Amino acid sequence: MYDIIVIGGGAAGMTSALYALRNSKKVLVLESESLGGQIANSPRLENYPSIKEISGEQFADNLFNQIIDHGADFEIEKVVEINKQEDKTFIVKTEYNEYQAKSVIIAAGVKHRHLRTKSDSERLVGKGVYYCAICDGAFYKGREVIVIGDANTALQYSLLLASYCKKVYIYTLFDKFFGDKSLVKAVTSKENIEWRPNTSVCDFIGEDELAAIEYKDKDGNILTHEIPAVFVAIGQVPDNKAFANLVDIDKDGYIIADESCKTKTEGLYVAGDCRTKAVRQVVTAVADGGIAATNACLYLESLEN
Repeated sequence: MYDIIVIGGGAAGMTSALYALRNSKKVLVLESESLGGQIANSPRLENYPSIKEISGEQFADNLFNQIIDHGADFEIEKVVEINKQEDKTFIVKTEYNEYQAKSVIIAAGVKHRHLRTKSDSERLVGKGVYYCAICDGAFYKGREVIVIGDANTALQYSLLLASYCKKVYIYTLFDKFFGDKSLVKAVTSKENIEWRPNTSVCDFIGEDELAAIEYKDKDGNILTHEIPAVFVAIGQVPDNKAFANLVDIDKDGYIIADESCKTKTEGLYVAGDCRTKAVRQVVTAVADGGIAATNACLYLESLEN
């Protein structure tokens, strides 16, 4: 029996674990894919207080080592269901096991939003179409590539790729960027980055690997651009279906909760990007983690009284 099970090993989940562990709770962290969540794929984290610059991977590693040093249990297992028992405990089912806890914190994060095209673009994922420049960009060193997207992730990917690719084209739907001004300035000052605004990517072309993209320009003309690799960065989407029996979910799939991080089920909390909120940044994920764990610990104390 665990005091708290945390679902998700990103910034929010690991911070939740840290706060719970420091309150002498027995904690299990369950992560479905890889350590660190979205931030682990960021080349540089530059807006976190007291840290001038750090890679997202190093930030995640530091946090992971911190919770392990405090005694956290950690498993790579995908949660498929949560149920609350009559005795107020929770049963958390994964693809392989069942775990029991007095309280649960959902910090499942979000996943990459895939670009919809007129043909089956999914067949070219990993064959020229990618959603992580950090993971796959180095394969195209010295070559030309395309980034699709207009916010911080797309801008960061473009700068990373421009450091070793011959040229980077950025395709955006509108005629402006929606990222931090410092990133916009850095991107627009790079000689080997070319911005193509007011363009809509319609399709990925290729049989066994990407050969070109098809896009519509501002005048409605359908054009093609031969290219070996495209990196898509058009946002993220939540995946909270496994928790729908115990939480309220909005039309976009986010778990409904305010700054208290409490869900409609007593003893069940939510933290980070998977909940309804206006700002999704590392610093807000960490804040959620601290709040969710603190409230979970107060809840556990109420059970003892």
